[in-house]
Amino acid sequence: MKKLFFISLIIIVTVIAISSCKQSKKEQVTDALVSHIDSTIKAGDDFFLFANGKWFRQNPIPASEQSNGLWQLIQDTINAQIRHVCESSATIKDAIKGSNKQKIGDFFFTGMDSVTLNKKGISDLKSDFDMIDAIKDIYGIIKIASYIHTVAGSPLFGLYVGQDDKISSKTAVIIYQGGLSLPDRNFYFDTDSRAISIRQKFISHLENTFIIIGYSADKAKTAAQGLMKLETAIAKTSRKREDTRDPWLNYNKLTFKQLTESTPDIDWKIFMDGIGLHNVDSVIVGQPEFVKSLNGYLKSYTIADWKNYLKYHLFRNLSGSMDDKTYLEFFNFYSTTLRGVKEPKPRWKSVAQQTDGSLGELIGQVYVDEYLPKGTKEKLIEIGNVIKTIFAERIKALDWMSSTTKEKALNKLASVIMKVGYPDKWKDLSAMQIDRTSYLKNVMNANKWRFNYMISKYGKPVDRTEWGMEPQTYDAYYNPSNNEICIPGCNIIVPGYEGKMADDALLYSIIGGSTFGHEITHGFDDQGSKYNSLGNLQNWWTPDDSVKFYTRTKMIVKQFNKYIAVDSLHINGELTQGENIADLGGTIMAYEAFKKTDQFKSNTIIAGLNPTQRFFLGYALAWMINERPETVASQVKSNEHSPAKFRVNGPLSNMPEFYEAFGVKQGDALWVPDSLRVKIW
Repeated sequence: MKKLFFISLIIIVTVIAISSCKQSKKEQVTDALVSHIDSTIKAGDDFFLFANGKWFRQNPIPASEQSNGLWQLIQDTINAQIRHVCESSATIKDAIKGSNKQKIGDFFFTGMDSVTLNKKGISDLKSDFDMIDAIKDIYGIIKIASYIHTVAGSPLFGLYVGQDDKISSKTAVIIYQGGLSLPDRNFYFDTDSRAISIRQKFISHLENTFIIIGYSADKAKTAAQGLMKLETAIAKTSRKREDTRDPWLNYNKLTFKQLTESTPDIDWKIFMDGIGLHNVDSVIVGQPEFVKSLNGYLKSYTIADWKNYLKYHLFRNLSGSMDDKTYLEFFNFYSTTLRGVKEPKPRWKSVAQQTDGSLGELIGQVYVDEYLPKGTKEKLIEIGNVIKTIFAERIKALDWMSSTTKEKALNKLASVIMKVGYPDKWKDLSAMQIDRTSYLKNVMNANKWRFNYMISKYGKPVDRTEWGMEPQTYDAYYNPSNNEICIPGCNIIVPGYEGKMADDALLYSIIGGSTFGHEITHGFDDQGSKYNSLGNLQNWWTPDDSVKFYTRTKMIVKQFNKYIAVDSLHINGELTQGENIADLGGTIMAYEAFKKTDQFKSNTIIAGLNPTQRFFLGYALAWMINERPETVASQVKSNEHSPAKFRVNGPLSNMPEFYEAFGVKQGDALWVPDSLRVKIW
């Protein structure tokens, strides 16, 4: 599935400090792999800290960040480049109206104009709040909810237009559970002290927010308590996140008539008309029981409760583009309370990131021209093809899969589309209106353009060439409906080491393992394996092979369930299994590919490390991320990715080559009996 968390933020990072093996012998070069090692920790007890601990001690987490690591240094490089694009565009006084640089410059200018933002306060939202206050019945709730969907978020439920899981060549309207303000349903019910404290602070935050809107203290308190009760009810009828991982259970196709009959108090025609969708004949509902429960809540909670709910959701999703008082109120809860961040980022950084988030395609075009090295696509394709070849060899050699299923698996692998570097064609953003009148309105206009772009796909053929990321985005994803991986071009950049190349141990552990290997393996994890070579939800496994596959995936669930991430909070192995499978598969594929290189074959020693040691240290360097306890706790409760430490220690504890390279023996914390080591791909 689409991977959004640190997958390739680190890719290039590694290459950064390690490219020095080609230096002249006369130069005194410090090898990053060696200089980061914490010799007070035994490799077999905690390889993540063994490999990275010294760097962590020397580089504490900045007050404005939730984590720190080499990936942060690279992201800072990208941010500085985006800043230059934004600032240089903002200084152009006679930019052609509608041009990329006019829109980028005006958007950034309004975000940096703190004087005007503070003077306006929340006045730019007054007409929207008045519109909500005018609601008189359930139909009004639905109509305003549809409006907020187009400009600011997803109250009540989630909705998007995307590929039909069973007919990937067609688009469908998809509805799924949502409508919560806290990261996940767990936050409303967990009884640990951290969760209780978060709920208490959330209610205080709600009171403060309603006071900013203009409520009296008593009315704000009543509104906050009512909203908390309403969202707790919504959370109660939401599936646990791990229970939403099965695409078969999330595929419930209904005619429009069936949808309206099952939820008579939700006027779906009003909602669809409000978002610009007309003549919808069917929808795919991810969690039908959630929508039916929501239908009941529309009557069991008062119109006043729903007005407060809609105001908060509108306000929350736009708070970052308003005055300092509003910004800090939401920052204090969502960044400090939930993730432990001590202070806001510098204004330029947050505005540059918002500009990139809203106008990413426009910035991407400038970015490719001015910053992306020539030959990026070719190099990425080269690495990707090597990993695909290795994966094919691994499938052919599997002793647990039948020849019938192997043939289909190999066909799917061969069909994987690799989108790398940057798109061959760009989206047309000419209809997006950006000027220097209002930062908030610019953000809302950009949101509306993006929403309308998505909605416009309904009823049209699927464009399989479309990208879901920009070339300057440090991330990567696998899309099962297209059977494709996407690796943005910035993942190849090595700031400060232009013209130099890291040794293959690093290139294969980072770009080969953490990115290409990881993403391709997603096509064969517990979710991706349910889609065929065309991207259709279809069982292509023999019954016996399916049983053997899930026996192995259950082992990785058990392995990660045992890990304690922070305090007494265990990782949710069921929720994170897809990412854990991809981490293990990616690392194995990358190591097998590395074994074919001259560096490995000649057993070249660099900085006292043999090739295998450098490979595994390189993989640990790729995940050299030091996170705040609050961030880790929030991630474990609401995210499908394991914390960085376990993305290193977990996969490597299943690889015998790691044991041999670092002398891991029985009695060491990472040692796992061979019978319990996970072997899938």
